[in-house]
Amino acid sequence: MGKSGKKRRKKTIGYNHLGMFGISLIVLILILTLMAQSRDLKESLAGYETRAEALSQQIEEEQVRTQEIEDLKQYMLTDEYAEQAAREKLGLVKENEIIFQEEK
Repeated sequence: MGKSGKKRRKKTIGYNHLGMFGISLIVLILILTLMAQSRDLKESLAGYETRAEALSQQIEEEQVRTQEIEDLKQYMLTDEYAEQAAREKLGLVKENEIIFQEEK
């Protein structure tokens, strides 16, 4: 009886080592997989941050452009603009003005 009890104990101990090795291997594989996914996510995040910065800059440029258009719109409603347009497009002059033309 004494020997059979020792053999059983050795077999279960051997199985425990093999089981622990298998579990350790699975945990290692999971950790490596998570590390790889983490690296990929960091790369994606960097790309998204770059894109967000570019879009923010584009928004600022468009806001400046919108302000310039609003300023031009307000200028076009003034008498000064109407006078300038009449001079340039229609060649109109004020009463006591003299126009000089270059010889070609």
